[in-house]
Amino acid sequence: MTRHTVARVDLDAIRANLKAIHEFLSAPARVRLKADATSPSPSIIAVVKANAYGHGAAEVGPALEQAGAAMLACADIEEGIVLRRAGVRIPIIVFGALGVSDLDGLFQYYLTPTISTPSAGRALQAAAAKHGSILKCHLKIDTGMNRLGFRHDNIARTLPEIASSRNLSIDAVYTHFATADEPESPAFNMQRERFEQACATLASIGITPRARHAANSAALLRDERVWYDFVRPGLLLYGLVPAPLASTIALRPALSLHSRVVHVKGVRPGEGTGYGLRTVFDRPATIAVVPAGYADGLDRRLAGNGYMLVRGRRAPIVGSVCMDMTMIDVTGTDVTPGDEVVIVGEQGQESIGFREMAASIGTISYELLCRVGTRIERVYA
Repeated sequence: MTRHTVARVDLDAIRANLKAIHEFLSAPARVRLKADATSPSPSIIAVVKANAYGHGAAEVGPALEQAGAAMLACADIEEGIVLRRAGVRIPIIVFGALGVSDLDGLFQYYLTPTISTPSAGRALQAAAAKHGSILKCHLKIDTGMNRLGFRHDNIARTLPEIASSRNLSIDAVYTHFATADEPESPAFNMQRERFEQACATLASIGITPRARHAANSAALLRDERVWYDFVRPGLLLYGLVPAPLASTIALRPALSLHSRVVHVKGVRPGEGTGYGLRTVFDRPATIAVVPAGYADGLDRRLAGNGYMLVRGRRAPIVGSVCMDMTMIDVTGTDVTPGDEVVIVGEQGQESIGFREMAASIGTISYELLCRVGTRIERVYA
């Protein structure tokens, strides 16, 4: 039996978004900021980690390959295996730390690992030697985020061991920006400069990667100087622009959330609804019950802050977001059980997007997308 609440994923929108990003990167009228104004536009590493940001990696990965992505990126070996089993044949880079992982999957499924720590380098060298192969890797440089990666100011000491590893081939080098979506932060440019300095140092250590990459969705929009050889859009692929940035790229949101009213109830003045009775009505009211709650990924903070669409109108979320149900105030609207409810998406002339929803509760679109629950069926078109 299909549950009332479903996520509709538009694969054509994802393909179109990839094409729109590619056109943005290669627009002939663009003023080139690179030193070599004739250099080719960057290729696209499509980020599909976290189950393709909640959209379904097994379905999205092949669609992006078909649409022309040069490479896919995931968080760990297990995510890479899902993509290979779904039929993806283009290169797949694994972003995550691998020093304590079971590395056999890298070789069985032809995945490209990241070397981000000395221990990961040693583990990958040992595994590649055991398999009798030369393993292509990407090298991550920490330019200031202080998460994974070799410190930019210490690579002359830490990287010679990697350079001398007989079974490792450094195919690309990359970094990750901590403040790409914060236009006022000086850290972004500082990281760019540190990355370029580190890249210039690599040759003296004996590491000569063929490619560089650094730009996620926000950095891609913000500064052409960090496009390098590849860019790594994630959120943009799914039709969303990282807040607070804006974009002229013609994007289409790929995921919408739909449900149905399962009950309509009258509430008298002075009565409340939901756990804690946090919404107490001072007037006669009508509420509708929607079978979706925090077990499906809806944030509890939406109560009193968010809306759903029913009969083409915005209905405030009231009471509390429960595990399996949410109440909306439909007073004055002729709502009956079975009516469609749009949690995210369009209905009539109204729309609610993940960016709006995230802003209403003080979080980011990425989080809400990734939290769309596993028990919500994805319907692909």
